[in-house]
Amino acid sequence: MNIEEILEYYYKKCHQISFIEEDPISIPHLFTKKQDVEIMGFIAATLAWGQRKTIINNCKKLADWMDDSPHDFILNHQETDLIRFESFVHRTFNSTDLLGIIAFFKQYYQKKESLEQAFSSHLNPTDEHVGPAIQGFHNLVMDTETTASRTKKHIAAPSGKSTCKRMNMYLRWMVRKDPYGVDFGIWKEISPSQLLCPLDVHVERNARRLDLIQRKQTDWKTVIELTSRLKEIDKQDPVRFDFALFGMGIIEKTEPLIF
Repeated sequence: MNIEEILEYYYKKCHQISFIEEDPISIPHLFTKKQDVEIMGFIAATLAWGQRKTIINNCKKLADWMDDSPHDFILNHQETDLIRFESFVHRTFNSTDLLGIIAFFKQYYQKKESLEQAFSSHLNPTDEHVGPAIQGFHNLVMDTETTASRTKKHIAAPSGKSTCKRMNMYLRWMVRKDPYGVDFGIWKEISPSQLLCPLDVHVERNARRLDLIQRKQTDWKTVIELTSRLKEIDKQDPVRFDFALFGMGIIEKTEPLIF
């Protein structure tokens, strides 16, 4: 089998609604209101490192603290409502980061209907990828006076040479229209063809095994290289192969891979 056949095989095998159950994307799937999906999707993506069970439990805790109505809470909470958040911690992400993001969301949603414009306003239709959107969003959040400087490590940007895995994953969730109902596809101003593949250790390992990555370092340029290779197979929806590359790492725990 060639690389395209292998990717297509594992895409079909892994791209299932059952994928949602133990993945952080299960959190925004608990909601139907667009703004609730955006907010909880962002929180879930931001906390998406470490044990998946812990990620999901912490996200559910935050949703509960927001009365399971994140958008309404963001717009209408009182200062006393924020006291409960002061004890929150997820690995190195703490209450300072969380309260700063809540404050940013409040300022933003008082003016805008959707978080999409916080990304899409920095992107042109002719841009090859979402790099400018991620950088623009990072700058927008970090330029808000309520955001602590320490939070920049949790809202990655290409300027820091990060792979921006969590930002790329969040954009995949919001932008990619998914026939199986995994990704939401609720944002229309960014094209799926502009998305970049989220690069974590599992995706990187399997991409290198398939010779999709030649670059020795693991950084922003590596993400560009991998996505460029995936575009050779599917120019319009390259990041769908994220399911294949990530899924291989799960499958090989119980059965041998086909290559």
